[in-house]
Amino acid sequence: MSSGSSSISTSPSSSLDSCCSLIISASLRVPQTVMSSSAGCGIFQQALEAAEKLEYPVMARAAFSLGGLGSGFANNKEELRCLAQQALAHSSQLIIDKSLKGWKEVEYEVVRDAYDNCITVCNMENVDPLGIHTGESIVVAPSQTLTNREYNLLRTAAIKVIRHFGVVGECNIQYACNPNAEEYFIIEVNARLSRSSALASKATGYPLAYVAAKLALGVPLPDIKNSVTGSTTACFEPSLDYCVVKIPRWDLSKFSRVSTKIGSSMKSVGEVMAIGRKFEEAFQKALRMMDENVIGFDPYVKEISDDELEKPTDKRMFVLAAAIKANYSIDRLYDLTKIDRWFLQKMKNIITKQLGFSDKQVAACVKSTELFIRNTREENGITPFVKQIDTVAAEWPATTNYLYLTYNGSEHDISFPGGHTMVIGSGVYRIGSSVEFDWCAVGCLRELRRLGRKTIMVNYNPETVSTDYDMCDRLYFEEISFEGQHTNDKDYGQHMVVMDIYNAENPLKYFVKVVMDIYNAENPEGIVLCVGGQLPNNIAMDLHRQQARILGTSPESVDGAENRFKFSRMLDRIGISQPRWKELTNLKSAIEFCNEVGYPCLVRPSYVLSGAAMNVAHTPQDLETYLKSASDVSKEHPVVISKFLLEAKEIDVDAVACDGIVVCMAVSEHVENAGVHSGDATLVTPPQDINPQTLAKITTISRAIAASLEVTGPFNMQLIAK
Repeated sequence: MSSGSSSISTSPSSSLDSCCSLIISASLRVPQTVMSSSAGCGIFQQALEAAEKLEYPVMARAAFSLGGLGSGFANNKEELRCLAQQALAHSSQLIIDKSLKGWKEVEYEVVRDAYDNCITVCNMENVDPLGIHTGESIVVAPSQTLTNREYNLLRTAAIKVIRHFGVVGECNIQYACNPNAEEYFIIEVNARLSRSSALASKATGYPLAYVAAKLALGVPLPDIKNSVTGSTTACFEPSLDYCVVKIPRWDLSKFSRVSTKIGSSMKSVGEVMAIGRKFEEAFQKALRMMDENVIGFDPYVKEISDDELEKPTDKRMFVLAAAIKANYSIDRLYDLTKIDRWFLQKMKNIITKQLGFSDKQVAACVKSTELFIRNTREENGITPFVKQIDTVAAEWPATTNYLYLTYNGSEHDISFPGGHTMVIGSGVYRIGSSVEFDWCAVGCLRELRRLGRKTIMVNYNPETVSTDYDMCDRLYFEEISFEGQHTNDKDYGQHMVVMDIYNAENPLKYFVKVVMDIYNAENPEGIVLCVGGQLPNNIAMDLHRQQARILGTSPESVDGAENRFKFSRMLDRIGISQPRWKELTNLKSAIEFCNEVGYPCLVRPSYVLSGAAMNVAHTPQDLETYLKSASDVSKEHPVVISKFLLEAKEIDVDAVACDGIVVCMAVSEHVENAGVHSGDATLVTPPQDINPQTLAKITTISRAIAASLEVTGPFNMQLIAK
């Protein structure tokens, strides 16, 4: 027996013919669509006939697919035949739609109980036009470019759909909206929680999954308490007095010969969510969250390319920034990108009025350091305010612990009693950092709570459990950054001194919301960095220099492990064998070293995740290429070259130590030889092909390293045996 929506109401939303028929019977519109489902060559002929009937361009997609798998746009028969082959590799049904590429895409999240009470929880608007999958698009909540009439027209249609389908629970409805007329089509209905539902829940503070579970059990909406305000019910529509921006994260640079074009099929591996009082503020925050090496809407990251503006890639936003800097008109940008002029104007504000700048961006303008800018800002009383996400735009008293920082305010929404323990999350999912670190962060929060400690979580990933507001006492949906010593020698064409910037007519008052801002406001008992993966480790020394209290392994020891030169030198000092190595000083000495020890050699940058820019060089040409790549990702830390051992066994050690004494450890054995990253390798635990003598040596080495680094907390090592 199932609870919630009946199979009659849920199956039509994933069966296209039934779904379209139901929507049309509700006097609502769907795009012209033809489904082909016969086997063999006949399906291609059906698809071609459908395209002729609908007229090119058309969209081809596989039925019952996730993330737009196998979909795309065709302008002629040849392109359609190619797309059809891709789609049919994933499904026996092929859907041909009339193309609405370039229209606006808008989503509504709606809930309904068994007693026909309906509310819309959130509406979201894609910055990118239709044609780019919503999972690949920048998304803004609430919508920014709809008129009041358009907003209510789509809201009414959404409620009509959920009632007509008989959905009890949550429903996601996606629209294509004509940018030049009051015309729309319903393009997708999901009678379930979806990726967009998770974003809507985090954007509004409305606990969609919790409410959907209650509704499935037959509880009426007015009887469900709003756990955010503590005083109202769940039968209300959230009001937002802030702007939320979601940006996807791609890791396409990890792969060779992979197209960087983005479109109707998803390629992103994660997403970030930023909150601000203005679009410019939230947009720049989100860009920094998406890539910690980016300082914001930077016009110097990419060259101008009209082709890249028209056919978007994962870096299109930076091409757009360059085009704005080069004085492209809003109309010209709209013609190329089909991004709404409102968003383009807001992006232009960032470049021309310098809105939403971080400390690092200001430092680049005046050729100074982020730390100096930060200190100057604090000396002049320019600090952020803590605001609540309360779902009711401060119209009702709220007890919410869901927080963000902004300079667009005049007072804090909360008081700061102190006594909390701060835990730093893992940030955006990427290749090499995914749900495993969030699992660690959640485990840490739960244990601290069990010990009676009040907790603060800092994270910005809407896909995580750690950003559920009931996991901790205070949740900051904020950036995890503090690049204190970074300088940038690019010429931004600015010739203002620091105080001129602060006193300008449009002051740069939207600075990076770093961990230290939260730390200074909350004055916690300490910060836990060791459960969030690489990102918290990268800011350990900067926090330490600002006298932040770091719990667990000291930042100096973290640096001793992350810094390849320091770590290799430590191994030599304590007598642990390692392949011959040398710190990179220049290309000539690197080539001489490799010639001396013999190729292949391993290039090892410091402070990197998932083996970024770590490569095995077999020739001097390889070495030169890989050293440049390693220097790019490890600008402020040394790169080490070591002899690469062929046909060696790789072994992983995961352990916990207290004051340098190992408390427990586990050994995993790689099936593949050394050279395959542990994230890509097949691991076996307990090890099956390691003799007792080798295991004893592994234990001795682990204890020696833990003692030398005075580890307190978890640590991981990779060893090779030959």
